[in-house]
Amino acid sequence: MGVKSQILAVLFQVMLLFLHEALAQEHYYNLTRLRGRKQVSGCNLFQGNWVVDDSYPLYDSSSCPFIDAEFNCQKNGRPDKQYLKYSWQPDSCNIPRFNGADFLGRWRGKKIMFVGDSLSLNMWESLACMIHASVPDAKTKFVRTGSLSSVNFLDYGVSVYVYRTPYLVDMVRESVGTVLNLNSIRAGDTWKGMDMLVFNSWHWWTHTGKSQPWDYIRDEQGLHSDMNRLDAYYKGLTTWARWVDSSVDPSQTKVFFQGISPTHYEGREWNQPKRNCYGEAEPLSGSTYPAGAPPAVAVLNKVLSTIKKPVYLLDITTLSQLRKDAHPSAYGTGSGSDCSHWCLPGLPDTWNQLLYAALL
Repeated sequence: MGVKSQILAVLFQVMLLFLHEALAQEHYYNLTRLRGRKQVSGCNLFQGNWVVDDSYPLYDSSSCPFIDAEFNCQKNGRPDKQYLKYSWQPDSCNIPRFNGADFLGRWRGKKIMFVGDSLSLNMWESLACMIHASVPDAKTKFVRTGSLSSVNFLDYGVSVYVYRTPYLVDMVRESVGTVLNLNSIRAGDTWKGMDMLVFNSWHWWTHTGKSQPWDYIRDEQGLHSDMNRLDAYYKGLTTWARWVDSSVDPSQTKVFFQGISPTHYEGREWNQPKRNCYGEAEPLSGSTYPAGAPPAVAVLNKVLSTIKKPVYLLDITTLSQLRKDAHPSAYGTGSGSDCSHWCLPGLPDTWNQLLYAALL
């Protein structure tokens, strides 16, 4: 073999090596995508800290027609406004500022659906407001019917839905009473045909006593008066994961999981044992939360790691834990302090900015 042939052979081997590494790296990103560690130019979007940003908020609550009273903290008399003036800054990159006109252009003629509990409602209303602020003169149609609500941006043919189903799996009436069926997702037929699905479920799994809407739980072993809620969550999410694998065509539908949204009822979690979220006016500094991740995060990651279809986790838990200041607290519509949901404008706007960044 001549010198030129030897050089060509070596170059060919090097090219094969680079191709192998590229494919391995692509597989790595696909795997990490399941856990929300989506790399954008080598950046983890979900690792960073909150910084003061006077260009926020992205819209005014008084100009958005889609905000429920329970999230409209300014209208409900919240006296401070500093909580509106923070943006999320990843450690090693900048996230693009949300552009509603660009979003509508990219999703022209498409259907987007949020599926889950009132945290899905929180995020859905936020996205509708963010888009509306960018194209305030665009014609819209707002519909609410039972579990399904929608905002249609008629000039673009973009429909943004929310389907309320706190457990994702079914609650059904049986002869014994209301049963949470961990093995069944009849509502899944409503979710088919969407171009984007954003799922969420956790908060209702912790409800007990009078706030628990079911009488029994059914799993593959039969009927139970109760069970460990993390075990139930795992079984319910596993049923949802099977639905994704059997019902979603990735070439037509992008699937996201909204992530575990934290609560701030226990001040000991951030080293203030006598407090909850009431009166909190600024985020925690830094990029870590003293109490660490809630146990539901491990359950969610375990289930996501088993799904064969692409699912992108919006890993919003830690960045949301830092925002003890962003809840309605006494400025919602219920009694006591609401340290579960989030004011609008507010934190869910960042969730949607990260969704936008992931889509780009």
